Amino acid sequence: MFELNLPNVLTLLRILLVPVLVAALVQEGGGGDTLAAVVFVLASITDALDGWIARRQKSVSTFGKLMDPLADKLLVTAALVSLVSLDRVSAWVAMVIIAREFAVTGLRQLAMEHGEVIPASVWGKIKTVAQVAMVLVLILVENSPAWVDALVWVTVAITVISGADYFFGFRNLIQARQSRRAPH
Repeated sequence: MFELNLPNVLTLLRILLVPVLVAALVQEGGGGDTLAAVVFVLASITDALDGWIARRQKSVSTFGKLMDPLADKLLVTAALVSLVSLDRVSAWVAMVIIAREFAVTGLRQLAMEHGEVIPASVWGKIKTVAQVAMVLVLILVENSPAWVDALVWVTVAITVISGADYFFGFRNLIQARQSRRAPH
């Protein structure tokens, strides 16, 4: 199941960086936020790189298909839960984002059980960029000025829209499948 290749190693590295991120965020005293930001950026870069390298080297693996999205969700969820505990983001914001991640993951699993693959959509990619930017800003910016609040609201909106996009895409896949099976 596990192939030792660079994309899979990058995915594992991202998973291993999650506890480092949390420890840095909740660390009392100076330097924790800077370290957390560096770790979060590094982990986010591994996310961008692993898929690109896997496709370029034609080394897409079952492990990568399963663990890459899980690693992404672990990273964002851990960051959000830590930021909620630090009162840097509202719990409802974290819950909307985390719920969307679980719902889309479940939807993709359901599609796979029906022999369908739901690829990442443009909205999903925009959502990822918005969430990474939001988390990074929440780590680095103190006292949540108005523009940070605006970024949070925009990120939540994009997250919800991307989730809806996946659900409508799944519905369209099922309808297309049913119409192919219908007698003519």
